[in-house]
Amino acid sequence: MRRRRLRAAVALAGVLIGAAVAVVLVAGPSTPSPAESALPASPRSALAPENVALGPRPAAYWAPVVADTVARSRPSGEVAVAAVPRRTPEGTANIVLILGGAERRSGTLWVRVRAPGLPDDVRGWVPRSALGGYTAVRTRLVVDRARLTATLLRDRRPLLRSRVAVGKPSTPTPSGDFYVRNQLRKYESPFYGPVAFGTSARSAEATDWPAGGFVGIHGTDRPDLIPGRVSAGCIRMSNRDIVRLARLMPVGTPVTVL
Repeated sequence: MRRRRLRAAVALAGVLIGAAVAVVLVAGPSTPSPAESALPASPRSALAPENVALGPRPAAYWAPVVADTVARSRPSGEVAVAAVPRRTPEGTANIVLILGGAERRSGTLWVRVRAPGLPDDVRGWVPRSALGGYTAVRTRLVVDRARLTATLLRDRRPLLRSRVAVGKPSTPTPSGDFYVRNQLRKYESPFYGPVAFGTSARSAEATDWPAGGFVGIHGTDRPDLIPGRVSAGCIRMSNRDIVRLARLMPVGTPVTVL
């Protein structure tokens, strides 16, 4: 008797479950109530690709100058602070560092940049249309004139350290914040070494850089003078170190001279 009752109960449960499934299949998903329809969509995850920082923050952004222009003290202002030509004195494409500000005036978008000047890089505004696309760099070169060293950092970590020669007391290497404008091999010679860099730094005195007045970073045929204060303002490294630097330091790298 008890077995018959148990079998009957199991059979009845199966019938009820089957009926419930049939109702769901016929009726389909339930329609949300007006209150449920008014609920906002779920917010996007903070882990969405566009919200995730991909690596360390760049040391700087730079852009090529695609049209001769003038940096001004303020957007569309009348006061010019520096000429910003399309070509460098060395004959390469000119670049500027981007400082991050942007303003639109009378339909023209202006951006704030760093460009070569005296005694330090100048800060000014140029039309965005005068510049090409932005490029990020993660490196920074720090030249310590007291210790006669140059240290290349990537993501704020030392990547290369070299002994250097800097300017004599009568023709000092200027201090300040600058940047690398070009990498050059056309000056390859015993005096300049196998490769050289042109920077935005300028000296009030004449330097030994072919472009005149600008500070270069280059090799030398006199490694016995490194470290020392012997140049006309340029920064000299051993040929071995300048070749290593050329593999690691891209154009646009900020340069700090202490």
